[in-house]
Amino acid sequence: MNEAVIVEAVRTPFGRRGGRWADRRPDDLLADAIQGLLGRAGLPPGQVEDVLAGCVSQAGEQGANIGRLAALLAGLPETVPGLSLNRMCGSSQQAVHMGAQAIAAGDMRYVVAGGVESMSRVPMFLDVTLGQGEFRGFDSLNPGLLQRYPLVHQIESAERIAEQWGLTRAEMDAWSVQSHARAWAAASAGRHSELLAGPAGLPVRDEGIRERADPAKMATLAPALRPPGQGNVTAAQASQLADGAAAVLLADRQTALADGLRPQARFRARVAVGSDPVLQLTGVIPATEQALARAGLRLQDMDWIEINEAFASVVLAWQRSLDADPARVNPWGGAIAHGHPLGATGAGLMAKMLAGLRATGGQFGLQVMCIGHGMATATVIERL
Repeated sequence: MNEAVIVEAVRTPFGRRGGRWADRRPDDLLADAIQGLLGRAGLPPGQVEDVLAGCVSQAGEQGANIGRLAALLAGLPETVPGLSLNRMCGSSQQAVHMGAQAIAAGDMRYVVAGGVESMSRVPMFLDVTLGQGEFRGFDSLNPGLLQRYPLVHQIESAERIAEQWGLTRAEMDAWSVQSHARAWAAASAGRHSELLAGPAGLPVRDEGIRERADPAKMATLAPALRPPGQGNVTAAQASQLADGAAAVLLADRQTALADGLRPQARFRARVAVGSDPVLQLTGVIPATEQALARAGLRLQDMDWIEINEAFASVVLAWQRSLDADPARVNPWGGAIAHGHPLGATGAGLMAKMLAGLRATGGQFGLQVMCIGHGMATATVIERL
């Protein structure tokens, strides 16, 4: 069996909804990431055999197979196909998994796997609402499904997780403050080697990071979904709506070496799991356990951990359940600070984690993401 490796991984800075990328089409944004990736890696575009793109709201400017359209916009030969896929928040992490699996099977030698989301230009779940209103839940799904599983908004799931794990408002606010502080420190120190430079005059940093997140102001915020006094999950504890793109170059190890490229990491485990579709966001716990078991490693062996900060309660419940070392969890902050462009985040966190391992000399990294409707993805890599 061939060995799949990561040759390079990049991402755009993540922009706030309505911010730096609001005037940039998502297919152009993904094309920018693909061009930047191949330029850094030094791989001729004609050697790419497929482009796999995660994208959640596949409608409007993100419809019509954005993976193929971005490949053409990036100047790849017409012979290079493209695919769009949707595993919701884990979409581009799944794209990385699928690309690595194709290489390991011997079907391909070079794959670009990544993702994109413009939450400025394509409203979240436009494919569900069809533009008839703002998304407020999954009431329009199959009645038979809703009778079996009373699906709730993710914010309500985050509230129930906080209750089940006994998490306080103060604990969740504190994690949010820390996320911004870590992200600001990393950005200010110029540590994000995975970032692509944007248009001239724009800083090469994520737009949503706050230099000083005010705990006192956070404490005054009303619950994001529940009535005042009946909930503890606020907007400050949730990932920011964002725009961005990311791309990862995957290769067969021996082919890459023969072509003069330097593999940066190999895969030790790739996992996708299903979990309670009502609680929704707790799949990160069994996904982590399965990934570590397949890798033959312990959580303590991980030098760098990226868990998507969909909500502070998700991270804290995961951390409490697995007794994770907080210092190794999102060392450069997370989505509460830098944002969560749904289809791009999976590949973006992989690029960020690889940059972190390089910067610190770490060997093993774990990336894990919660996913709507009760799923999770997890990846363990080893830096080479």
